[in-house]
Amino acid sequence: MKFAVIVFPGSNCDSDMYHAIKDELGSEVEYVWHTETSLEGFDGILLPGGFSYGDYLRCGAIARFSSIMGEIIKAAEAGKPILGVCNGFQILLEAGLLPGALRRNDSLKFVCSPAKITVENNNTLFTAGYENGQILSIPVAHGEGNYFCDPETLVKLKHNNQIVFTYTENINGSLENIAGIINEQGNVLGMMPHPERAVDSLLGSADGLALFQSIVKQWRESHVVKA
Repeated sequence: MKFAVIVFPGSNCDSDMYHAIKDELGSEVEYVWHTETSLEGFDGILLPGGFSYGDYLRCGAIARFSSIMGEIIKAAEAGKPILGVCNGFQILLEAGLLPGALRRNDSLKFVCSPAKITVENNNTLFTAGYENGQILSIPVAHGEGNYFCDPETLVKLKHNNQIVFTYTENINGSLENIAGIINEQGNVLGMMPHPERAVDSLLGSADGLALFQSIVKQWRESHVVKA
């Protein structure tokens, strides 16, 4: 399986994501600059954290119009796994690939610390390696991680089991403690915590590695060639 790490002007977690895939997961990975117009040959798409375009106008709002986004939308429609972390989550929301919005933390302060999150749905291609209710230690680093949606969308998220991760302690004011959600099709995940920064015990936690392992396992099972 081959991954693309999308790099926007202002991305600062792209090297973390690359390291997680290449050195910890042991899979193929390449950086893809935001001006590219093709994702041919890539099986999974990763949108890392950072401050794309300096967070001007609104987090992710300008990146949403980058040339590569048309291909990311096509990949999503084709069912390829797409993960957006932190700013990547914000970009997916701005692109309409996930519902809702991310607002300023209710403290109006940047939050940077380890966080405990609960696996609410392990029946996804991203979370099959976890148990429902499992508590993970995954770091966060954001100023606009306060997830919000209208009541109708919240009902839909709950009904479709699209809330994948929640905070055990609400660190940013997110509605229903939401830390990560998935699309209805089940192949696009957005989350504020950084699993790529929790792939080795030397980093303080290896709880994020199973997320990437789950993606590869699902891909291999769906692409196995039977004699």
